[in-house]
Formats: sequence, C-alpha cells, structure tokens
Amino acid sequence: MRTRRRASALGVFAILTGALLACLVRPADAQAPAGYTAPRSKIGDGKPDLSGLWQVLNTANWDILSHAQQPGPVYQLGALFMAPPAKGVVDGDALPYQPWAAARKQQNFESRIKTEPFKNDLGDPELKCYMPGVPRATYMPYPFQILHGQREMLFVYQFGKANRVIHMNQKKESTVDSWMGISNGRWDGDSLVVEVEGLNGLAWLDRAGNFISEAARVTERYTPVSPYHMRYQATINDPKVFTRPWSMSMMLYRIIDDNAEMLDLNCVEFSEEALYGAIRLRTN
Repeated sequence: MRTRRRASALGVFAILTGALLACLVRPADAQAPAGYTAPRSKIGDGKPDLSGLWQVLNTANWDILSHAQQPGPVYQLGALFMAPPAKGVVDGDALPYQPWAAARKQQNFESRIKTEPFKNDLGDPELKCYMPGVPRATYMPYPFQILHGQREMLFVYQFGKANRVIHMNQKKESTVDSWMGISNGRWDGDSLVVEVEGLNGLAWLDRAGNFISEAARVTERYTPVSPYHMRYQATINDPKVFTRPWSMSMMLYRIIDDNAEMLDLNCVEFSEEALYGAIRLRTN
C-alpha cells in the first residue's frame, strides 16, 4: 500500500513538474509550427496579411532589461504603478552604452517624473503624452493597428495618436527629424523588414531611462509564426550612444475579440497640468 501511494505521489509530482516547466518556456523559445504559411493579404499582392490589432504581453515598457520588482515613483500610491519583475527582451540582456551614455541613462531614470516647460530632454516622454518613437511604440501596453496596402502600410498606435507610413515601393528620405522618423519597408520571404531613420533622439526606450539618439537607425522585422502570433525583432545601430549594434526580440499577439476596436485615447489632457502647471501658477 505504501509503495503504491509513493509511486502515485511520484507520478503526480512528475506531471506537475512537467506542466510547470512547460509554463516556464520563454516566448522567445517558441518556434513557428513546421511548414506554417501565413494567410495572404486580400489586396492580391501575394504577401502575408499582417493587418489587424496587435499588442504585447510583457513589461518592456517598464524596462527592456531584466529587472526585479520596483516600487512606483510615488510611495503614497502604494502598489499602484509598481514595476513587476520580468525577464528582459534584449539579446544578451545588456546594453553596450558608451560611458557618458550610461551616466545619462541613470540621470534619465532619476528624473523620470520631473517636468519643465519647453525642456523636452527632462522626464519620461510618456509622462508628457509625447509620441513614443520606434521601437517603443510597439511594446507599450496599448494596442496598435496595421493596415495593409500595396504601395504603403499604415501603423496606427493608440498612445499619443502616433502613426507612421511604411513606404514599400519607393524609398523615402527624411527631410526633418521627428518622433516616429521615416520608415521604408521590404519583404524578406514572409518577414516584413522596416528600416527607420530620421528620429529626433528625444524618445526613450522605456521608463527606466534607456534611450537612443538622433543618429539611431532601427531595423525592424515582423514575422508571422501562427494566425495569432507575430515575432517582432528590432536592431538598433546608434554609434553616438552605443559601442556596437544590439537587438531585442518579443512576441506580438493578435487581438481577436469579437468587439475588438482601437478606441480613441487622448492623453494630452492628463499631461497638461504636469507640463504647464508651473506656468499657470507663476502667471496667477
């Protein structure tokens, strides 16, 4: 009897252990099903259909590197706005900052909730409802929509009313630096490859203060791995800030709810007091 109970207990333990290990497999380790072919777009160009609503399920917007749990920036709010612990999305889990840039990153973090009118380099741009830039727009905790066209593709983001056109047929040069830069795309098999340049260098990569400069060139790759998942990879080449190029990778999830819709989000009204309240107080 004791032997049977012991064997039964060991069997249950083995099942639970296997289930736990399955749950602990990182999304980055997941591979596309053998022979998977993405559905083709409805416009007849023979390319994968990436259209729809997409969103991440990670904490990269808090910190793209692995991080322990952290309290929110205002202790009076208790557990609200705390940063949950999570694995990073950067290959090698380290950023090759130049010494001056590593110091700047720390300064960014320490001043992340500070604002001063007309001083764009102070405080997290997310706090001010500024456009998130690339690649951060992809992994903010808000949905974004891809619209598939023949000559262009349109990416529309809920946060900051950001959007960008992906030029597919003819390369466009940036005439002025901007938050979202200029994007030129091409197909590499079933992967959409997007080259982004012309960024203004004011956007951050996360709430931890990681950043890139106006010299950055971002190469994105969107690869469908199932009808409901798409792998996102971004390689950042910024010789002004980093000693070498580096990459990040994560999974995007298609939103398939029956009533799925990207509603209008106007965050400007929530940031005006933080940005310009000091001016109002001085003028009163």
